[in-house]
Amino acid sequence: MSLETEGALTPVPMRIGVVAPPWYRIPPSAYGGTEAVVAALVDQLVARGHHVTLVASGPPGTAAQRYVRVFDEPPSDLLGISIAPELIQALESRRALPDEDVDLVHDHSAAGPLLAGASTRPTVVTVHGTVDGINGDLLRRLDGSVHLVAISDAQRRLAPDLNWVGTVHNAVDVASFPLRRDKSDDVVWLGRFSPDKGAHVAIEVAARAGRRLILAGKLNDAAERSYFSEEIRPSLGPRVRYVGEVDAAQKRELLAGASCLLFPIQWDEPFGMVMAEALACGTPVVSTPRGSVPEVVRHGETGFVCGSVDELVAAVMAVDSIDPDACRADAEARFDLPVMGAGYERVYRLLLDALA
Repeated sequence: MSLETEGALTPVPMRIGVVAPPWYRIPPSAYGGTEAVVAALVDQLVARGHHVTLVASGPPGTAAQRYVRVFDEPPSDLLGISIAPELIQALESRRALPDEDVDLVHDHSAAGPLLAGASTRPTVVTVHGTVDGINGDLLRRLDGSVHLVAISDAQRRLAPDLNWVGTVHNAVDVASFPLRRDKSDDVVWLGRFSPDKGAHVAIEVAARAGRRLILAGKLNDAAERSYFSEEIRPSLGPRVRYVGEVDAAQKRELLAGASCLLFPIQWDEPFGMVMAEALACGTPVVSTPRGSVPEVVRHGETGFVCGSVDELVAAVMAVDSIDPDACRADAEARFDLPVMGAGYERVYRLLLDALA
């Protein structure tokens, strides 16, 4: 069902049930990109006059008028070990969101959409992950019982046959990121230590460009530790520093002071949140043309999209040509929280009007 050009919008408050993944609190205290998006969206929807029931784990932390707490403490220690928390979350969310209490459900969990067919209310699902392989097969098997929202047009192009009803980019609280115009010469890489994220490429690029590289990110599971030990640790020294998994304040300090965010992504990531965060700090992004990158980075205006290591090196050496104010303005115009809130509100209204 294509709704993006259909119907008049109904200007009335909506009753929206939001289901979060069970693994981390909302908002997350550290790691948790999806959880951060869910928290921000809930607050935006409440600010726009809607009634939100949030189903999540851990203590309440949003403006939702009603909070249903499935797990007293998020079962993050079971992530990757047991699917039971997802199944429990799905069952409890179905009980907590009866059809008579909501106009629609927005589900961000993995198992919750499996029960969407039992409801007379529409279920919107944001696809936070990949849509190829078995993930796409699962979404197809839902057979129209859910209405899918992409987080980038690049994501939709990988599976155009799915039941997409809109694209809404993820967003950040731009005002919470410091704008700095006096940048250092340092280059920053920030992410999860996986070959797909390209930290090893960043090391080569920074060395060839004569820039110091600061690495920050998640280093928890066995695969991450193995990659770090084999590909990253041998290069550590005065010109390549690893500063650990940074918190929100440290991340802002790193991004704001860097000459650029080096983001040599090696896979078609649906949306790289750290790019929006860097732009909010007035920091240009130098990246490869994978996934959502060409949608996020305006080549020559807010960074550089490069097809080879040689191009990445040249771009790092040319980042002084990018205006920090242009980066910040673009983040405000396209990736700020009110933009995301308005995008989802439009999807909801169009869907409800089409199904009325």
